[in-house]
Amino acid sequence: MRVVQTRASLHFVGKASFEGVTGAPVLVDEFETDPARGVFPGDPPPDHEAISHLELVRRSDVYVIAPASANTLAKLAGGHADNLLTSAALACSAPLVLAPAMNNRMWAHPATQTNVDTLLRRGATVVGPGIGELASKGEWGAGRMAEPPVILTAAESASEGPGRFSPRSLDGLRALVTAGGTREPIDAVRFVGNRSSGRMGVALAAEAQRRGAEVTLIAANVALVAPEGVRVVDVETAAELEAAARSEFAEADVLLMAAAVSDFRPSDPEPSKIKKGGRESPTIETEPTPDVLAALSAIRRADQTLVGFAAEHGEDRVENARAKLEGKRLDAVVLNDISRADIGFDATENEVTILTRTGEREITRRPKEAVAAAILDEVEALRAQRVELRR
Repeated sequence: MRVVQTRASLHFVGKASFEGVTGAPVLVDEFETDPARGVFPGDPPPDHEAISHLELVRRSDVYVIAPASANTLAKLAGGHADNLLTSAALACSAPLVLAPAMNNRMWAHPATQTNVDTLLRRGATVVGPGIGELASKGEWGAGRMAEPPVILTAAESASEGPGRFSPRSLDGLRALVTAGGTREPIDAVRFVGNRSSGRMGVALAAEAQRRGAEVTLIAANVALVAPEGVRVVDVETAAELEAAARSEFAEADVLLMAAAVSDFRPSDPEPSKIKKGGRESPTIETEPTPDVLAALSAIRRADQTLVGFAAEHGEDRVENARAKLEGKRLDAVVLNDISRADIGFDATENEVTILTRTGEREITRRPKEAVAAAILDEVEALRAQRVELRR
């Protein structure tokens, strides 16, 4: 991998950071000398001084611009070549992947949207920005750069060169992933819910797709942008999640049940808003929701792999998670320690224990994308063991 930076980007990340990651020089100016003569790490250098904006893209399988500012999108749409990044883009015959990032008003501006449409018509892949907090304090909306694993997936899909997994470890398999937290209505505006953001489930969907699986994501009230190419089924309540999961389960080879499903729901939700004025506090009667994972396990095929998640608190958390593993006939349970506020629900990092019938594996604190990779590694190991047992 090689990195090209604009001068403006140096205000955010210095060259040394990318040089340390890639092991190759970072170029900013189209006229500066490239010590590596345009080659990628591990490749032999040419016997001449290469023209950087030509040599770099000649050797590339895909050209990713992340973040792509509104200014860069405008330049690319207009065919400008006034810096190394845009000159290289104009000279590049490899697939172009763009990950826009800017203020939500800049993203929504007709000029930006016209530029994006122009680039899409020319064959570029645009990984749309996410929705959330923006750089300016108090600003919220569409404009955050997509998460790196989402961009990586788009780059791998766009590339036709050796950078793709060929074959990929989950090629030919279908993965069903649930994410987010269900909401059970109290009245027309209030609900019983939980703090799950869906980040773990989205990371699992992205990682499964990266490994070649055909992925369906059942998303319960998830505001995150789903990975490009993942089929999404949006749901709100536990009943809706159960119906969607039952509909999809028969075709799945792997189930990753990361959604936080409400254990209880109001028995008789009010169809309109409950008014406060003059009334005593209402008493809300509840009833248990269906155990979706247990219901799916009861109808599983022998060749399906089922992974559950357990949010536990206290000294008995491992024992409780193992009881879930055995009681619901699962292949693995991912244990989350919810006593800690810095990991787990609505956080970007997590620390989990993966329990199987033969042991436990501690996954130390790391980004949820890396946790997802560890979980998928375990899924692959479980499936490989099953094949060995059949021989």
